[in-house]
Amino acid sequence: MEMLKIMDLSRESMISDILEDFPEAMPKFQELGMHCLGCALATAESLEQACAAHGVDPDEFLVELKAYLMAL
Repeated sequence: MEMLKIMDLSRESMISDILEDFPEAMPKFQELGMHCLGCALATAESLEQACAAHGVDPDEFLVELKAYLMAL
């Protein structure tokens, strides 16, 4: 798998890929109530699907996630 770049993250990015390439992103997901990031369903979900399941706007979350990762 080619490593994701921060600016390449999208609504279609898989949660498992994001966390594999950016494990430091875990707290940002947990802030939104996404605590089951290691379960089988979560690893097979896209960012958009995970946001929908938790009532989070995926575009807003992407902006926040990218800013968070770039600030590290």
